[in-house]
Amino acid sequence: MDPMTLASSYDPKSFEARLYAEWESAGHFKPRGEGEPYSILLPPPNVTGTLHMGHAFQHTLQDALIRYHRMRGYDTLWQMGTDHAGIATEMVVSRNLAIEGKGESRDSLGREGFIGKVWEWKAQSGDTIERQMRRLGTSGDWSRSTFTMDEQPSRAVIESFVRWHEEGLIYRGQRLVNWDPVLKTAISDLEVENVEEDGFLWSIRYPLADGASYEHVEHDADGNEILRETRDYLIVATTRPETMLGDTAAMVHPEDPRYASLIGKAVQLPLTDRRIPVIADDYVDRAFGTGVVKVTPAHDFNDYQVGVRHDLPLINLFTPVAAVNDNAPEKYRGLDRYEARKVVLADLEDLGLLVETRPHKLQVPRGDRTGQVIEPYLTDQWFVKMDALAQRGLELVEKGEVKFVPANWINTYRHWMENIQDWCISRQLWWGHRIPAWFDDQGNCYVGRDEAEARAKAGLSADVALHQDSDVLETWFSSQLWPFSTLGWPDAQAMQERGFDRYLPSSVLVTGFDIIFFWVARMIMATDHFTGRVPFKDVYVTGLIRDAQGQKMSKSKGNVLDPLDIIDGIALEDLVAKRVVGLMQPKIAERIEKATRKEFPDGIAAHGADALRFTIAALATHGRDIKFDLGRAEGYKNFCNKLWNASRFVLMNTAAETADGSSLPPQAGEGARRADGGKPANQLSAVTDAEKWILARLAQVTAEAEGHYANYRFDLLAQSLYEFAWNEFCDWFVELSKPALNGDDAVAAASTRHTLLHVLESLLRLLHPLIPFVTEELWQQVAPRLGIAGDTISLQPYPNAADFAGQDFAAAEADVEWLKQMVSALRRVRSELNVAPSRQVSLLLQGGSDKDPARMDRFRASLAFLLKLEAITWLSANDSAPASATAVVGDLTLLVPLEGLVDLDAERTRLDKEIKRVEGEIGKCNGKLGNATFVDNAPAAVVEQERQRLADWTNQLGALREQRGKL
Repeated sequence: MDPMTLASSYDPKSFEARLYAEWESAGHFKPRGEGEPYSILLPPPNVTGTLHMGHAFQHTLQDALIRYHRMRGYDTLWQMGTDHAGIATEMVVSRNLAIEGKGESRDSLGREGFIGKVWEWKAQSGDTIERQMRRLGTSGDWSRSTFTMDEQPSRAVIESFVRWHEEGLIYRGQRLVNWDPVLKTAISDLEVENVEEDGFLWSIRYPLADGASYEHVEHDADGNEILRETRDYLIVATTRPETMLGDTAAMVHPEDPRYASLIGKAVQLPLTDRRIPVIADDYVDRAFGTGVVKVTPAHDFNDYQVGVRHDLPLINLFTPVAAVNDNAPEKYRGLDRYEARKVVLADLEDLGLLVETRPHKLQVPRGDRTGQVIEPYLTDQWFVKMDALAQRGLELVEKGEVKFVPANWINTYRHWMENIQDWCISRQLWWGHRIPAWFDDQGNCYVGRDEAEARAKAGLSADVALHQDSDVLETWFSSQLWPFSTLGWPDAQAMQERGFDRYLPSSVLVTGFDIIFFWVARMIMATDHFTGRVPFKDVYVTGLIRDAQGQKMSKSKGNVLDPLDIIDGIALEDLVAKRVVGLMQPKIAERIEKATRKEFPDGIAAHGADALRFTIAALATHGRDIKFDLGRAEGYKNFCNKLWNASRFVLMNTAAETADGSSLPPQAGEGARRADGGKPANQLSAVTDAEKWILARLAQVTAEAEGHYANYRFDLLAQSLYEFAWNEFCDWFVELSKPALNGDDAVAAASTRHTLLHVLESLLRLLHPLIPFVTEELWQQVAPRLGIAGDTISLQPYPNAADFAGQDFAAAEADVEWLKQMVSALRRVRSELNVAPSRQVSLLLQGGSDKDPARMDRFRASLAFLLKLEAITWLSANDSAPASATAVVGDLTLLVPLEGLVDLDAERTRLDKEIKRVEGEIGKCNGKLGNATFVDNAPAAVVEQERQRLADWTNQLGALREQRGKL
């Protein structure tokens, strides 16, 4: 294949989409049924969603693991799918209906009509995120992609609900829940955002009943009595005065002497005709306010627990839309909760019962989708008993059957599981899995897999009218079944067809820490309960993606980055429009537009999927949130271009080899993939020291990669591969190969050409899981040169450290490191002296170690070629050197005569600058070695390394000062 078919520069748009289509159509992503199974569950993104940076981050890491294990010969399954996302989807479809302007709405269509609209929308645009995932390079098995409302997972939902109900683990009861008065449904804690806002704290008098009174005493900060009076009222403080209409007690601390005489007595609840008791409970903070609090069990979660402990009545004040209901005095009925607040405060003021109003910071719970204040609301819901399930779920993790990475996340898991509450699983929605329960006209409830079973279990005749529960199950209920519902459970035939026994448990779950409890814990509990297995072996917990300044990405801040904009680029005006669309406040939109134009004056350039993926891997440090800097993506785009250019060099310099590579001696691990079917050679074939050095480094980086994958250290993996690819292969080995390629030794030239191809091909396989597109495009041209069979790099074996067993290139490594130092030192001298690259110079050598003469003899031709040296001369210790530019490598002094080459004054200035730099390094070494804490506590090898560094810098300083003296 002609190497010039490679474009002169890296252009990902020219091949990324084409390659992905080829991979998918060829079925490369499907399990192969051979090898040890390795599977990953994709946390199913919402069907309403689009790819965001959090998705891109987690999907990249999952894809790297899948591609790596696929290349290692594992039978890989990456289970794809999407979540029906009940609340979010209803909101999207309702909004679309309003935009269409046909007068249709959720309520006007009715349940069946609205659900029909949802399915229509899902068919048209519901798989948007899966199309976008393909653009990122996601190599999941799309043929098995599952939607949580598909027939199979729906059967699993019904089965699990009925079984838990039969076991007494699911029950229906009246409890306090998070209630969104706009959506008119219960929502989970995960869907509530607590926002600090400015509010008020109102102090209100509650008159004591039956003529009761007590002596009230106040003291100043020094303990001096400043007030003593008899009071016939208590003062309570509240941030929600409208809920006082539902108070069922006033509460004090049992050990508070101020109110001991009042415990068991009653107060007259203002604005009502009710008397409520004064109770004592440890929940009260005596030091806060007056030490008296109101108890409203139906409108506060903490008060609800108090109500349970003291058997207090629960009075629900609100309707589903948060208007005051008929349980309140007639005057307030029908008022919105905030309008009711105004009227209540005005009435208290008129009665002289409002003592004080003062500003107060408070945490306000708001729904993450509607932005409305969430109401603790008393309603009939379905619940799962969690105590026994949680105990078992914690036991499985404590025993190590499920392992968290990083390990410290087990503490978060343990805290949640030890403080668990029963789980509210019902939602007052239409889109979702409808609860398999039926009611008769008397309100009796019957549960079954269908209505017929419910009737049969209860022995009901056909003439008893039943209606199904209108509620649906919350999305997390079906999501908890994901590990086994996607594998066919509970249908035996489907389980066999989809590999239930083979792929459960999966190998690893990659997810964010924010859903450890809401999803991870529930999968562990449910999978164990229904299958007797754990859902996954490892849980790799990632941080959250933030912007370059560490701020959370949000539309209101205008700092959201769309992964596809980074991949494909976006013009400034389009970026501005995307960031401000839908913003209701003009000032915020104006601020975001201004900031966007300043940050991206030219829009966002196309970086390609590989550059984004490598950036993500490089940032994936354990235990931290990720600050995403677009500048890093630009740098890794340059990395892909560097790899591209190095491949062009290799292809152009190996064009003389035969097409099938038959003239090339095989390298280790290569023969098994050769077209001729030959076996891998036991020993690496290499002639030059540069080849041996790069092969030794290849062996080391291969071993490092295996370790980093095993430990989920994608950041260290990216760093290791980047260093090897950019510095050692693309820079040094390409450079060090040139003397052999351009020399007279035909054997060395042929061997070097083969090593260039072999190492490049191995490097492409090492990099493929992280940057699959560019490595595939390049491999397609490199592999034929080596006679390697196969249609795609993605099914080639990943380099194995065991392939390099038996090689010993330590001597060559040390010699080439010396050569690199020589080249770097002399190039630095040429650069500082401004000597043209084409100009020939002379090199004088003085001093050195016992090994230096032999090394110089071996590398004389290479040094002369790489550094344009017209002569290399050794000086004896007694020889007087001419005025020269000086560099030092170990004990060896390198001298470049200056006569006719440079301005001597400039060289004096250069030497002074270099002396100052070396003196600084010596100061750093002395600082460490003079620190007793460092010397006593650092590993001995580290201390010895620092002492060696000091000796080397000292030698350099002596040589530099000596040369400066000569000038």
